[in-house]
Order: sequence, then structure tokens, then C-alpha cells
Amino acid sequence: MSENKKGHSTAPIGMFDSGVGGISVLREAVRLLPNERFVFYGDTKNAPYGTKPREKVLALSRQVVRELLGKGVKAIVIACNTATSAAAADLRAEYPDLPIIAMEPALKPASLLHRDGVVLSLATPGTIAGEKYAQLYSLYGEGVVSLPCPGLMEFVERGELNGGGLAAYFQTLFAPYREKNVEAIVLGCTHYSFLKKSIAAFFPGIPLLDGNEGTVRQLRRRLDALDLLAPDGAAGGVELLSSGGEEPIARMKALLDAEL
Repeated sequence: MSENKKGHSTAPIGMFDSGVGGISVLREAVRLLPNERFVFYGDTKNAPYGTKPREKVLALSRQVVRELLGKGVKAIVIACNTATSAAAADLRAEYPDLPIIAMEPALKPASLLHRDGVVLSLATPGTIAGEKYAQLYSLYGEGVVSLPCPGLMEFVERGELNGGGLAAYFQTLFAPYREKNVEAIVLGCTHYSFLKKSIAAFFPGIPLLDGNEGTVRQLRRRLDALDLLAPDGAAGGVELLSSGGEEPIARMKALLDAEL
């Protein structure tokens, strides 16, 4: 681990997702932690995770973490709700000295907006079936309608952030709720944060909630508590990696710089 001075570390932070969606978390991390270096790994060759069995997602997550540890990272951010559900607890047990920060769907903040209507929670089937989601739902699930969205993350993987195909998908998904009192929409997959404009077209003015900023703030708290934050003035930066070659990396770069 690269040391700059006592109480600080200039080693990079590892971050991974099943594909390019975790770039939405990386954007927040770069904004809130400008002195840090990040290594982002998109496992695009094996995407999507959300429709795979838990044991397969766990095995893939272990493999990615080994790749990131080879880069000398000081912490890991699981920028994928499905991988969080399937692998976070196991990875923390296997690497007890490594800070591992994970995502969770924003059901808690959404519960503060619930009155007498409904909260729509969009997530992959794997996330909704996971133990983590069940725990959150038991605490904050009043009024929540869980909507599994198989195939939705693939729009982002293809770079389709709008257009007729995406609109048709949402038309079908949202049809039962267009006349209901929707109070908030939870974006329970990091890919979905790139679809806010398309979702807002169906529910204008309705709050769209993701866990990206909260995850990065938790990362900062953990690094600060362990004296691992990069010092002020350190040169931050981003390295992008993909199991799927150069084409996904180009999409990651485009999403990192996109105006949303």
C-alpha cells in the first residue's frame, strides 16, 4: 500500500460492477473524493449478474476482487446491488482487514416520503430475491411495490439511455401504476441511475432515489476512521478495466463524462 505520510494512503480504491452501471457510483466518488485514485472494474463479459444464481455471482465477485487486490487497492466498493446481495457478507468474512463498502437500495430514504401512496422499487430479480433486500423491506417496505426489471440494465450496457425500445419497456413496466399515487421511485440497480430522464418522463416531479451518494459518504467515513484517506492535494484519477475488452471501456468513459 502506497504511503504518502502518516495517517494517509495514496493507494487506489477498487470499485466493481457487473457492467458499466457502477460508473454512476464512480461519478459520485470522483466528485466527493477528488484526491483519491480509483480502479473501476466492469465485469462486462459476465453481465448481467441480476439473473444469475447467487453462487455464480459470488464466484464472479471473488474473481474480480482478486483482480483489484492485484492493483494494490486499499478498499473495495461493490458498486452493484446484486453483487452486494450475493457476495458482500462472504467477501467481508474472507478479507476482514479490507474495508468493503456495498450498495443497498434506497428503501430507507424512500420510506420518509411515504404517506398514503406507493413507492416503486426497481431492481434486478437477483437483488429482490436477496437476503439484504428482504431485510430492508422488513424495515422500510410499507407501501413499497418491488418491481423486478429483467433486461433493463442491458439498455445501459448498450448505451441506450433513451429511445423507443426503452420507452416501450417502461410503458409495460409502469402501466399498472400510472393512475396511482406514486410518491417515490427507488433505483435499486446502479445502471438505472443513467435512466432518470427516461423514468421521469413517465412520472414527472416524482423523486428518484438511488444509493450512490450515501455509499460514497460511507466510503469516506470508513477511510477516515482507518486513516486511509488520501491527503489534500494528492493527484486523483481513474483507471477503467473490463473483462469484455476495449469496447466496454469506451462506454464507461462516455458515461463518466455524460451530462445527466
